[in-house]
Amino acid sequence: MIRNRKLTMISLAAIMIAVLSGCFSSGSDDRLQSQAENSPSPPNASHSKTKTFGIIYPMTYPTYEMITLTASETADNNNVALIVNAPDEANTEQQIRIMESMIKQEIDGIAISPVDSEALTPVINKALAAGIPVVTFESDAPDSNRTAYIGADNFLTGRQSAMTISHLLGNKGMIIVENGMEEMLGMKQRLQGFLDYLNRESSIDVLEVHHNKGSEDQAMNDIESMIDAHPQFDAMVGLDYISASASTLIWKAKGLNRLAISMGVTTTGNDALINGQLAAVISQNEADWGKMILETLLQASNGEQVDSFIDTGIKEVNKAHLE
Repeated sequence: MIRNRKLTMISLAAIMIAVLSGCFSSGSDDRLQSQAENSPSPPNASHSKTKTFGIIYPMTYPTYEMITLTASETADNNNVALIVNAPDEANTEQQIRIMESMIKQEIDGIAISPVDSEALTPVINKALAAGIPVVTFESDAPDSNRTAYIGADNFLTGRQSAMTISHLLGNKGMIIVENGMEEMLGMKQRLQGFLDYLNRESSIDVLEVHHNKGSEDQAMNDIESMIDAHPQFDAMVGLDYISASASTLIWKAKGLNRLAISMGVTTTGNDALINGQLAAVISQNEADWGKMILETLLQASNGEQVDSFIDTGIKEVNKAHLE
């Protein structure tokens, strides 16, 4: 019942974003291929918009809807048409197919959070070769020719998560850890930074680490299985957005009073902080990403020089910050 209600809320929010962005679509490979082949003309043929930019997410999820809202506002203020797309679930092949479609439409700029940066590098380079600037966000593709990376240093983000849980536990205890897609560079870097700090600076024992593959159902199964296997655990740490909502649902359902921290500021996360399901959230200032993405693509598409790394910073948010 809890999970169904959650999915319904996400679906309604996704519909709202579709209306705001005008071109939001996600789904099977067949639908994406159909979209690419049947588009009658490039979106920049519109007389009402001067440029068209695309944003490609790893999957549909509320945190990305927040980014789309600020991107849409910035696009409207700059007479830019915005195409927002994502696989239903994290999928490298669908991201490649979406990007190929955008290149075929000859849009003016693309932003992508790559599921697998190595696999996406050739198509990112293809876009650049076609004169389309590409910025990565959330997770980088450092071996590509991408124009810029927007986000925080993910190794330092993982380190901040470790510092926060160490402080909350008095530098000792036993924890379980849930992370996102194992192949996603940003997730690897967060886990590396997290474990590096704990190994060097604390006496905390990491009981288990699981990866949810970008699926909330998988995240919930992972967390529940770790709780069952280690009833003596002191805290749970989520290193991705999906872990935040999954752990919140489980904490509510089970009435747990164990510590939990996670990633990303959202309305759901703020409620969980206020209600005690989360003790802290580590943010990379995701609320600013949409505006930064649009502004960077505008500059790059106008031939202006942009920084190769646009650091959005890292901060810890707790209940005191919301009161």
